[in-house]
Amino acid sequence: MRGIVCAEIGRFEWTETLPEPQPQAGHAIVRIERIGICGTDLHAFKGNQPFFSYPRILGHELAGVIEEIGDNPHGLREGDQVSVIPYMHCGTCVACRVGKTNCCTSMKVLGVHIDGGMRERLAVPVDKLIGTNGLTLDQTAVLEPLAIGAHAVRRSGLKAGDTALVIGGGPIGAGVMAIAKHAGAKVIAMDVNEERLAFCASWAKADAVVHALQEQVECRIAEANRGELPTVVFDATGNAKSMHASFQYAAHGGTLVFVGLVKADIAFHDPEFHKRELTLMASRNATMEDFDTVRGALAAGAIDVSRYITHRSPFAEMIGHFESWLKPETNVMKAMVEL
Repeated sequence: MRGIVCAEIGRFEWTETLPEPQPQAGHAIVRIERIGICGTDLHAFKGNQPFFSYPRILGHELAGVIEEIGDNPHGLREGDQVSVIPYMHCGTCVACRVGKTNCCTSMKVLGVHIDGGMRERLAVPVDKLIGTNGLTLDQTAVLEPLAIGAHAVRRSGLKAGDTALVIGGGPIGAGVMAIAKHAGAKVIAMDVNEERLAFCASWAKADAVVHALQEQVECRIAEANRGELPTVVFDATGNAKSMHASFQYAAHGGTLVFVGLVKADIAFHDPEFHKRELTLMASRNATMEDFDTVRGALAAGAIDVSRYITHRSPFAEMIGHFESWLKPETNVMKAMVEL
């Protein structure tokens, strides 16, 4: 079986000798058709992804077709198109027992802690498959990154009519914006990149944009919201400086959600935090409910995947393209690999 292995930092290996997945109870064999490239894949390649070891088969934003499956309670059959929920949870820990499978204490994520989908076929637990007949393969492959945004929005308690500031206009941040707009919120986008801000205004329909490096940023944010700071702030940068500054941007009584992950300590000034009575949240991964939210939004035509995916490559040519996707001047929002 053909596949691509991240053998070590900065080096992929193409192979045609990967073992075929073996049928087992409760699993399906899925033929992989699309692989979305995530920030996690880029960080793993560069050597700065937390909790990561080499060699590893990357790839967790997946679309495929079921080749083999047994009887199952979900009604899935051979030939069905599916997306994969890549978070393998234990089902018994304190988080899993209360439905927070997205933050299982022994989480194993495909393409991070265990080998992922950069190969022709993959064995997947049936309860980690979502049927997507009626969606395109591209829509199916981006369910996962958009579900991360849907989880952050759901966790924040954002309601129709609220104002949200989303810091970071990359693929995750833009997804947060799109889901927040779908929920009926007003959205302010903030980033350091003018092209990404323009994309967020056009694609995610952000109501206002703020350049993060301009003077008096806090005032600019308030000006975009009738003189008041937003009630919900999402930081999707994974940048410690940005995350530290984000405490200043939420309204009194507001909520700050860290969607991004950074290998650093984050500090805040307690009197300011206390004065505002802020609620600080982390948002990790997603659950089936969030995947269902995105599937519904895509089926309704609320999110334009064709513009979200900016770069493509055939599977056999991916290694040659990958390093260019790391360069800011390439302006990658979402790269998609086609099998």
